[in-house]
Amino acid sequence: MKDFWRSKSVRILSVVLLAQASLFYGFSRPETIPTHKPLALFSIPSPDWRVSQELEVDKESLAVLKADDILSRAYVDTRTGNLATLFVAYFSTQRTGKAPHSPKNCLPGAGWISTKSGTLTIPIKGQQPIDVNEYVIARGDNESVVLYWYQAHNRVIASEYTAKIYTVTDSIRYNRSDTALVRVVVGVSNGDRQKAIDTAVSFVQSFFEPLKEYLPA
Repeated sequence: MKDFWRSKSVRILSVVLLAQASLFYGFSRPETIPTHKPLALFSIPSPDWRVSQELEVDKESLAVLKADDILSRAYVDTRTGNLATLFVAYFSTQRTGKAPHSPKNCLPGAGWISTKSGTLTIPIKGQQPIDVNEYVIARGDNESVVLYWYQAHNRVIASEYTAKIYTVTDSIRYNRSDTALVRVVVGVSNGDRQKAIDTAVSFVQSFFEPLKEYLPA
């Protein structure tokens, strides 16, 4: 039975059936759209990280993404000089066909290839650790570590399939389908991938709690 539920085709079919249930029960009533603090106001209170640059997202990418709010910034670690970028795409609803795009699909389209894919557990002070996707990509001589996850209603979800299931069940139970994609990218210098991972983890730990204030619970 365990092997049955591990089957990719079974998981996909489950998502489809739940989606059909959501359509039947959820779309007959107006959706509850929660309010949220604009991501442009987000800041990291720790002095260890400061904003290095506001990163512009081109109009073509914005048109494809269709997010309701976006944060795209580069930060610098004031202790080491290491750089990290933070991208957050918030969707107030997914009923109109809007949904987060997995970095596993977007980055290869930009010429990056995957050299490692898995999950990583990050300790968070004062609460349970979070499990996120760990994705190492390369383009030519450049290599980067990517950490990303889906966040909604104070839940952190690594799996795309699980995120879809929660979207459907939340639509049925709470009449809401809001969610966010959170992505961190750190470049690998001098082939030291572990240093890049450590930098990314430290960065996540610095902003995870403050970011929760900008994503509806």
